[in-house]
Amino acid sequence: MSDLQTGLIALGVLAIVVVLGLNWWQDRRARKQIQDGFPDSGKDPLLHGAEPGMPPTEGLRREPALGSAIESDGNVVGGLAARDADAPAPQHDTDEVDEACETVIDISFLEPVPGDELAAFTQGIRHAGQKSLRVFAETTEGVHRSAIRSGERYASVQVAVLLANRSGPLSAGEWAEALSRSRVLADRFDGTVEASDSQAVLDRANKLDAVCAALDAQVGLTLVASSRRWSSSDVLTAAREAGFSSIHDGRLPWIDEHGAVRFTLGRSDGVSLGSAGAATIGQLSLILDVPRAPADEHAFSRMAKVARQLSGRLEATVVDDNGRPLADGAEAAIDKQLQALYARLEHSGLKAGSVRAMRVFG
Repeated sequence: MSDLQTGLIALGVLAIVVVLGLNWWQDRRARKQIQDGFPDSGKDPLLHGAEPGMPPTEGLRREPALGSAIESDGNVVGGLAARDADAPAPQHDTDEVDEACETVIDISFLEPVPGDELAAFTQGIRHAGQKSLRVFAETTEGVHRSAIRSGERYASVQVAVLLANRSGPLSAGEWAEALSRSRVLADRFDGTVEASDSQAVLDRANKLDAVCAALDAQVGLTLVASSRRWSSSDVLTAAREAGFSSIHDGRLPWIDEHGAVRFTLGRSDGVSLGSAGAATIGQLSLILDVPRAPADEHAFSRMAKVARQLSGRLEATVVDDNGRPLADGAEAAIDKQLQALYARLEHSGLKAGSVRAMRVFG
């Protein structure tokens, strides 16, 4: 390399050093001028006003995604952790899938789903044929929910399918419908579906149905008009005086001091008592639905006593399921038989009047 080339390279390096030094000096001078414009504050100016002359609190910008908390002196502290430091941790809902009488279809989402969107879409997931569907969910924080809430985000949904009720065991068609509804939900929110083998589910349904069928019982009494037929208003007036509550599903419930339905009163022909009309009613039925009413050592006696009260008000005869007049003392014998049935129900995990019994004997 010649002396000329060496000299040119040295001059180039010197020029670069001079330019870098000049840039450093200009940058330092600019910073000093900016600092001199804020003589009373050592804070970041972006937290105290983006525009000259703007009061500090008016110019404060908060990032909603960070949820920053501001101390009295203007410092940003803690973000979400500071805002929620005193907030109680979310609690799990207590209502859960009943594995004894329900099977579960799991739906997992690839991305969190807002509660508002999920709730609106799951409103229609309530039945598959004659079987009820219940929707549970888990938040992104792992909190179990029996009802979807707005303001939360969800990672998964569980669809609980009832295996059997008084319409019979879960059928292949009902199971296919439940799976279809679940897959539609999964497709809507980009999720995946997991469920038990179909044959295994149907086998469980048949076994539960067999157990329920062996334990299901309803005991009835009938009021037969003696001298005149009744109108709906006649029956409603007499029933109200005997302690019955308002019409529900066409029948009148008799509710005890704990709010439990003990038995019901209705027309023997199945027509709703709410259908007002002329004196066309000749028979009324009182029904004790054994699995759905809480166990009671005087369950039948209680209903028979009310039936006799009504018979006096309506001029009627009380007869049993065989059409024979109810004999004095028959109540005690029937109550004894019911005690054995109550014990079998409880032993089978279907305690009379329990939530599970109400579900499968519905």
